[in-house]
Amino acid sequence: EEIFYSARYNDDKYEVKREPIMILPKQIARWLPKRILSEQEWRSFGIKQSVGWEHFMLHDPEPHILLFRREKDYQVKYSNATQTRGGLVG
Repeated sequence: EEIFYSARYNDDKYEVKREPIMILPKQIARWLPKRILSEQEWRSFGIKQSVGWEHFMLHDPEPHILLFRREKDYQVKYSNATQTRGGLVG
């Protein structure tokens, strides 16, 4: 199984990965701590995204689904930061 990356949507404040947000293979998900992960932690599980995304919510019924968001227009506002870590999935 592979990590599934979902589409994005925007509200007034955030760009959000739409549910199902990030679906991890269950063999990886069983090792996830039952708390919000830091960027270093979620990247260590093989999740690849561009700069600015934060894991912001747990989905208790399905712990292999991770919900991510970032500030709306992040790449426009912080273009220098996004250029330093290129090559990652939006």
